[in-house]
Amino acid sequence: METKKYELPNLPYGYKDLEPYISEEIMTLHHQKHHAGYVSNLNVAIDKYPTLFKKSAEELLKNLDEIPEEIRMAVRNNAGGHVNHSIFWNIMLPFGTAQSKSKVGEPSGKLAEEIKKQFKSFTEFQQKFNDEGLRRFGSGWVWLVKDKDGTLQIISTANQDNPISDGRIPIMGNDLWEHAYYLQYKNVRADYLKAWWNVVNWQEVEKRFIE
Repeated sequence: METKKYELPNLPYGYKDLEPYISEEIMTLHHQKHHAGYVSNLNVAIDKYPTLFKKSAEELLKNLDEIPEEIRMAVRNNAGGHVNHSIFWNIMLPFGTAQSKSKVGEPSGKLAEEIKKQFKSFTEFQQKFNDEGLRRFGSGWVWLVKDKDGTLQIISTANQDNPISDGRIPIMGNDLWEHAYYLQYKNVRADYLKAWWNVVNWQEVEKRFIE
């Protein structure tokens, strides 16, 4: 029986559908080269211990201490890259389409209530999220997570680290690696962080929060 390996997921929209906020060129390279590379490298690492293919990439990250030391860093980096990007694609949606008009803009329901409770207002939450993204030195991610005590927190992680490795639940995250924005926004990460809110799929984010 052939071992089922990790696979690159399809995007839930076309490569040009997030324009003008994220260009077709960025999305194509980001998905076909960067995310595909993480999946390929993860499969190469796990090939040495094929029983690990029975675990999801999330399960690998939740229990990194159980991964053989020989491949632990490769799994941390590449399973992280795979999981992070799989979340990232799904919490975005084309701006201004009939499909997205009710979903893009601001959160609603229980998530909106919790954001207001934790951060006073949606505007203040956005500002804190962007500020945390700007403070992250080098490559990484900025996240809204559900902490171990159930509260919402804004954190950032280095490289392709995922919050689930520390027992936190990632609700939404924005990619701070230069390949996510440099071809369009050059070195002005702040402009990218501000523009990104136009393509956030709040229905999916709220679904992740509730689940």
